Amino acid sequence: MDKLQAEDARYLKRKVKRGSLDVHPTEKALVVQYEVEATILGEMGDPMVGERKECQKIIRLKSLNANTDIATLARRVVEECRLIHPSELPEVEQLLFYLQNRKKPDKQEKHSPRDLTPFEGMELDEEANINSIDDYVELLYEDIPEKVRGATLILHLARNPDNLEELLQNETALGALARVLREDWKQSVDMATTIIYVFFCFSSFSQFHGLVTHYKIGALCMNITEHELKRYDLWQDELQKKKKACEEDPDNQNVKKEHEKALKKYQGLLSKQEQLLQVALYLLLNLAEDTRTELKMRNKNIVHMLVKTLDREDEELLVLVVSFLKKLSIFLENKNDMAETYAVEKLARLLACDHENLLNTTLRLLLNLSFDTGLRSQMVQAGLIPKLSSLLADEKQGQLCMCILYHISVDDRFKSMFAYTDCIPQLMKMLFECGESHMDPELISFCINLAANKRNAQLICEGNGLKMLMKRGLKLKDVLIMKMIRNLSQHDGPTKNLFIDYVGDLAAQIGAEEREEYVIECLGTLANLTIPDLDWELVLKEYNLVPYLKDHLNPGSAEDDLILEVVIMIGTVSMDDSCAATMAKSGIIPALIELLNAQQEDDEFVCQIVYVFYQMVFHQATRDVIIKDTQAPAYLIDLMHDKNAEIRKVCNSTLDIIAEYDKECERKIQSEKFRWHNAQWLEMVENRAMGDDGEPSMFGDDGEPFMHSGDILERPDLFYTAADGTISPEFFTDYQNGDIGQAGGFPGSMNMDMFGQSTVTPGQRPATAYGIRPDAQFFYSYTGAASR
Repeated sequence: MDKLQAEDARYLKRKVKRGSLDVHPTEKALVVQYEVEATILGEMGDPMVGERKECQKIIRLKSLNANTDIATLARRVVEECRLIHPSELPEVEQLLFYLQNRKKPDKQEKHSPRDLTPFEGMELDEEANINSIDDYVELLYEDIPEKVRGATLILHLARNPDNLEELLQNETALGALARVLREDWKQSVDMATTIIYVFFCFSSFSQFHGLVTHYKIGALCMNITEHELKRYDLWQDELQKKKKACEEDPDNQNVKKEHEKALKKYQGLLSKQEQLLQVALYLLLNLAEDTRTELKMRNKNIVHMLVKTLDREDEELLVLVVSFLKKLSIFLENKNDMAETYAVEKLARLLACDHENLLNTTLRLLLNLSFDTGLRSQMVQAGLIPKLSSLLADEKQGQLCMCILYHISVDDRFKSMFAYTDCIPQLMKMLFECGESHMDPELISFCINLAANKRNAQLICEGNGLKMLMKRGLKLKDVLIMKMIRNLSQHDGPTKNLFIDYVGDLAAQIGAEEREEYVIECLGTLANLTIPDLDWELVLKEYNLVPYLKDHLNPGSAEDDLILEVVIMIGTVSMDDSCAATMAKSGIIPALIELLNAQQEDDEFVCQIVYVFYQMVFHQATRDVIIKDTQAPAYLIDLMHDKNAEIRKVCNSTLDIIAEYDKECERKIQSEKFRWHNAQWLEMVENRAMGDDGEPSMFGDDGEPFMHSGDILERPDLFYTAADGTISPEFFTDYQNGDIGQAGGFPGSMNMDMFGQSTVTPGQRPATAYGIRPDAQFFYSYTGAASR
């Protein structure tokens, strides 16, 4: 304590009064509070001047550590500090014990959980104090520099979550901040950034969202963002003009200097603008936790603004923008907006960045968008397939890339594009590295889709590819691997011939003791092997498959999928003459007709059963059985005009063959075709013949109607033919137009060439032969596809 002095003082008298004893809040030290009362006495001893002063003494304990003897240190402190009375020794020991065991204080400033990094302009040469908040508010009523300083001081307080509750009670401060932002944000980017940052600190906590909404900060941020994006476009145009002028006149130093000056200014403005956009968009992202608020943002074109911001280079800003878009993308309207603004094209360039967080967030957004067919097309057009394929080996990003590529592979249009990347070799390597361990569903699902393309199948089977797949599939009885193998087996050419070596292994898996889903895949693979040189009769006998196939034709004997595969398998083996005879003798044809009755509403079953009949009518033994001993021709005639095009096509082809060998069936088939083709005219004839309304009657000269009990085809005078035997004008017109034999022409002309012969060759299976309906979804089993 400084000595008090007076010009006429003779001597000084001091009186010390002890106060409290406590520990220092941050240091290893004791703090002694005391009060000094000083009195200056005059010549006569009367007090001339009196003064009191509160003081404190800090006793730093440098030697205090975990091994210090507290009792010894306490006695030493009491002995050396005369302000502490010896009777207070126990209290000193207690305080020292507390200091010894106190955890080190966290020197880092406490920030909100979702905080932004400090930006340029936040530095201060003084420490903000919550007790001085009124002084800071006063600064908000001064000029712009003072407003920036006042807002920055308040921001330093707001960045500590402990101060938010107290700031919340100060409506004057918050109202002043909102007013200044609303009125003066165009005058200073720094001021706007700082004030928005203050409200961002509140928006980091859901319980304060009502406060931010009350002052309409969200709507203000939307306006500011829209304005800044327009300013950015103006800067770009101005810079491009100066750059163009510089290129046109490269020797003009003045133009060159102007361009350099404009570029430097642009970079400075861009840096500050991106800071403003970052804090404004982050505040909006926090407020978007409420879907009603998010809908208001969407109505103000938030998606368009965010997509436009994707052109920037600042990685931190891009992480924020992509994260915002990812959150918005889970709603249909926002996803459609992203499709309209071609967001995928702008996201594609971000896949080449080195920023791990930005890359991961971009992939998650693309995964959300990849559920849409149109956006998948945009991804392919933007060249994402090779880019994503190159990232498959990345441990952190590979899984996301595989999920996106899987979605792209669902579309048949894009399957072939994978053959021109290194995707398939990488996938095969991943498959083989799994060994006998569990395989990721995303990986095998992706491979199953790719195997449905012929070129991809060839790449998969190269080397020992097929051998390794068969080894794993048969050993582990892996249903998904067998599904992939089944897709590989459907392609004609050299790929299908590779399966000859595995026919016995596959046939051995067909039995009642195996799981149905596993047998379905093995049967499906065998059914795909329409190879002329394959001795199916030997396979059926060696593995005793005929009883199994017959037993599983009974409706309800197994799941429909397995029964369907049995039908397809019978159609395949019926290509062989001896196998077809064996099937006929075993009573499979009546079983097929019974199954046809039971499954007549299922187009897939009907199509495949008719295909079996089609295969069997090629062979003499089975043809006679079908025509003479069964009702199959009658069923085929009924199905000639089925609504399913594939069923009609196969039925007509089968009936054409039957008509060549049986005249009675031929007459019935022609009659039915005529009745169908001329149904409207025949109905009119019937109605006129039975009417009595005075109209000219459609009767012959003998009073007998045209539509008598005889067959309509026996009355050539009803056909549109001339007396000299020429064809009708309508037929000639159709022939000239090329309509004869087309899908829309006469039903009996389908799949017929100009000589009336069937163009469907034995072994040509319908398009739905593989148990997949044309409108069915592809295999899809992995979880966690969507990312929010």
